[in-house]
Amino acid sequence: MTYWMGPGRRPAADGRAHLRASDADRERASEVLKSGFADGRLTKDEYDAHLSQVYAARTNADLMSVTGQLPGGGVALYAPEPPPRTNPLAVAALVCGIAQFFTLGLGTIPAVILGHMSHRQIRRTGEQGYGMATAGLVLGWIGVALWVIFFVIVLVATVSMTTHGATVHARPGPFGG
Repeated sequence: MTYWMGPGRRPAADGRAHLRASDADRERASEVLKSGFADGRLTKDEYDAHLSQVYAARTNADLMSVTGQLPGGGVALYAPEPPPRTNPLAVAALVCGIAQFFTLGLGTIPAVILGHMSHRQIRRTGEQGYGMATAGLVLGWIGVALWVIFFVIVLVATVSMTTHGATVHARPGPFGG
């Protein structure tokens, strides 16, 4: 469907133009007019005339033509909502979780900390990125587990060598020593 942007303007295409206007659509259009009046773009008489046209509008095309000359009006009345933002801490947690395998574990602790912080922020703000935060958190804890296993192996090897070395030195030598 098409609608007219105003006198002398060419029609523009929009899928919602042919639909009947709802009360919520009229309220959005009246807010655009109110903002235009507050900014000095409309005189009081123009505001009143446009407002009466908004409440008399039958279709979304009518609302778009009344508000088309103002910022936020016209097609912008029905602009899609921007997608929710991805939490930057979730991205950082995932990057640190992956990078730890290439940096000898330097990203291990930051991945765990950033993962927990991003989970808390995502619950509070409703941002996207819960899966990335969880992946970074899991990778971070895997890195912590690998570091613990590494240190246990080193500790066992050190203790084993120390005890083995002590028993070797405690035995008498071939000359009775």
